[in-house]
Amino acid sequence: MLSLLLVLTGCASHPKDEDSLAKPDTEATFPVTIGSVTIDRQPTRIVSLSPSATETLFAVGAGPQVVAVDSLSDYPNEAPHTSLSSLSPDPEAIAGYHPDLVIVSADSTGLAAALAKTGTKTLVMPAAANLDQAYDQFVQLGRATGHQAEGESLAEQTRSDIDKIVAGTPKPAKPLSYYYELDQTYYSVTSATFIGGVLGRFGLTNIADDGDPSNSGGYPQLSAERILQADPSLVFLADSRCCGQNAQTLAARPGWNTLTAVKEGHIFTLDDDIASRWSPRIVDLVRAVSDAVTRAEH
Repeated sequence: MLSLLLVLTGCASHPKDEDSLAKPDTEATFPVTIGSVTIDRQPTRIVSLSPSATETLFAVGAGPQVVAVDSLSDYPNEAPHTSLSSLSPDPEAIAGYHPDLVIVSADSTGLAAALAKTGTKTLVMPAAANLDQAYDQFVQLGRATGHQAEGESLAEQTRSDIDKIVAGTPKPAKPLSYYYELDQTYYSVTSATFIGGVLGRFGLTNIADDGDPSNSGGYPQLSAERILQADPSLVFLADSRCCGQNAQTLAARPGWNTLTAVKEGHIFTLDDDIASRWSPRIVDLVRAVSDAVTRAEH
């Protein structure tokens, strides 16, 4: 199910040529150590195999240093999209871009060891478990690419924006519950997940918790009967782009027109990409949830 959160579309393009190397930032201080990886000098040819990292790299000003991104990294538009796979990375294909730094969200295939033979460093930026970890990755990616000040500024601004949105959202007169849909087979998220923590900032009750937020690693598969019985106040659909789900298709499911959320028009579609990434666009997700809570209170 975790892989379903990353099923996004991408377009192929040609690699940047050698003449497009980004000029080093003379004010950057290297070497820098991120976790167990020491980066000796500012990287000028970065390959990103993580959509979240790709978005963050461009947000901190490291875009000109990026020579290739994986097929799932569809934002921003100017990112050098390729057919590289983030789920089954091919060391030989990656090496063809002559990177001096490769960024991934996980390394279960021995990619780092394979690339190390060519002298290429691999930096693992795992899925953030909460907002604080996302902010920390903004800083770390800034440091790794010679844009530490920009990374710190991005983390501070993102935190501030989210705090302001949450503080400015009307507090529900009565507790609001929600169902968060990952796909049409009723996989959901609990409060123990990154997305569950974001929604938890608004004081919402997650019907998937069922007394144990750690159930199924935070990604339980519910049943239609359980969802109907819980009768959530709000429904968030994170399968609108991938699977064409919306208020109309949900209401057409057998028995679902009886849900309070359906009758009161509290079905909210989310951008699948934004809802599955721990990137600076978290602010857009938080704003969407704020709008939903505000609408439910009026």
